[in-house]
This record gives sequence, C-alpha cells and structure tokens, in this order.
Amino acid sequence: MSPSAQQRKVVIVAYPGVQSLDVTGPLEVFAGAQQLIDATAREDPGYEIRIVSSDGAPLRSSSGLVMTPNTRVADASRDIDTLIVAGGHGHADAADDGTLIEWIRRASATARRTASVCTGAFLLARAGLLDGRRATTHWASAEQLARLYPEVRVDADPIFLRDGQIWTSAGVTAGMDLALALVEEDLDRDAALAIARHLVLFLRRPGNQSQFSATLAAQQPDSEPLREVQRLVLENISAAHTVESMAARANLSPRHFARAFAAETGVTPARYVERVRLEAARRLLEDSAEPVASVAAACGFGTAETMRRSFLRALGVGPAEYRRRFRTHSHDHRSRPRAAA
Repeated sequence: MSPSAQQRKVVIVAYPGVQSLDVTGPLEVFAGAQQLIDATAREDPGYEIRIVSSDGAPLRSSSGLVMTPNTRVADASRDIDTLIVAGGHGHADAADDGTLIEWIRRASATARRTASVCTGAFLLARAGLLDGRRATTHWASAEQLARLYPEVRVDADPIFLRDGQIWTSAGVTAGMDLALALVEEDLDRDAALAIARHLVLFLRRPGNQSQFSATLAAQQPDSEPLREVQRLVLENISAAHTVESMAARANLSPRHFARAFAAETGVTPARYVERVRLEAARRLLEDSAEPVASVAAACGFGTAETMRRSFLRALGVGPAEYRRRFRTHSHDHRSRPRAAA
C-alpha cells in the first residue's frame, strides 16, 4: 500500500545456539500478515521483517540449522517498531555479549514494543528491561530466571504476557502465539484469525494462559484403575468426585487411594479434580457467554462463590475479571452455547 519507509519494522535478534523456531515462528506470522495485507489491498502500512545478530555472519541454531541474518545489530534500522529477542541454548553466551545487550537496551528504548521468546527473556533481564515487571519464559527455565534476576516477577504459567510495552512468552511455539497477539493488536482479530488458520494454529489455545493443561500437569499414573479414575473425572466434571467415590471406582480404600494417587500423579485427588474443573471453567469463560453461575454448575463447582475462591487461589483473579481479560469476543452474546464438560 504505502512505501517501505512507512512499514512497521520488526527486528528479530538471533545468535549462535538460538532456537530456530523462536526466530522462524514469529517470522512466519508477520510474513503471513504482510501477505494478507497485500492480498486484500488492506489500507495498512504492513511489516518489514529483519533478522539481526551481533556480527551479521551466518550462525548455527541449537538444532544445527544454519541461518544468515539480514544484518548486524550496528547496522540495524534506527526506527524499530517491534523488537523480538529469540531464545535458545545459546542464550547464556549471548547474555554475556555486552555489545549485544547494550544494543538491545538502546533499541528497546525507542521501539514501540519489545518482546522475547522463550529464554530470550534472559537477555531482556540482563539489559534491565524486566526489572519490576512480570515476565514469563520456558517453564524449565523459570526458576533460573527468578534466581538470577530477583527483581523480575517471574510467572511460569502463561503462554505469553504483557507488562507495559514489554511482552514475554513461554517456550518455542509460544513465540507464534505471541506474534499472533501482536498482529491482532496492530490489525484486528479477523486478520490474526486468518493467519492462524493458514498456519493451522489456534488464535488462542484452549485454556490459553497455561503452558500446561491440567491433564498434562498431572503425571499419568502407571495403575490402570487410577487412569480410569482420571478418565471419569475428565468425562464428567460436574459429578461429585469425592475421595470416597473415586476410591470406590478404583476398588481401593479411601486412604490407600489418596496415597497411591498422590504418589503416582504428584497431586492429591482433590487438587487434580480442582485443576480439571478450573481448566474447563476457563475455557467456558473465554469462549462462551454463559453466566458465571452456570459455568460454576456445569464445571462441578456447585456455586459461583466456590468457583470464585478457586480462581482467586489458583489465578489471583475472580471469574468475572478473568473473562474480561481473556474473553475471545467471537461469540454472539444473544446465543448462549450450552455448557458442557
């Protein structure tokens, strides 16, 4: 539509040992956005995407893929709109590159927004950009990030999160979730959805603010009776899943069942049931117009107050606030889908 000088400059920082998908995932999303703009003659300046590194030389990713940056950081555009720092096994060495860190600090100061993918958060933290902010990273690196940078409020749960003009995301494919959110902010939801469909992605993952679903967070038990109990909870979350009723299904005493379940899954039976119900309630709040009381009943909480306490305990916000933050807005408020487990 308009000349290249008017395009949003998206700069992705790479380095030796970078995770290739941390670079190419966001790259494909923004490239898809530009293709959509071109194909629809949309009145939007679009994107110019560049990959940069300290020296601009070809570099080997953590998987062995060799990529060649467009330029070195010293020669990168001065008018960066979106700065994205990728993660990967080489993040520690990159964080020790004083010239690179100083460039990230300066570039972020003038960019409209700055983002990291996976362990790219360590570079943002080293540059002081995460001080006093909430940030996320790959779940396996969250503890290390918190230990090395105690001034950062690390939250290991989200797929991605935003604190002011700084965005951080979880591991690998979460960089694409993040990039879709950035495109949605720039264009609109329909455009982001079209790109997500083309890339065969969720615009928002089911239960989207957690790196793991409840079924993945709990270990799969070795015992078939315990696996059967898990299956029954998932299939009928509104039922009364007491320790006694679950123990009866497993043909064990309540005491033996509770010990065995916790030993094999890493959580108590009650905690597992609460996690499953919470995840189902989050999906309904995000994707439907069901009243909070109806969601509570459908998901086995019984009352809205019980569900509210569970949300506050696990997420720090009540159901109404959670819906306000994460509702997809894609549903007609006049037609209420039937709540289902």
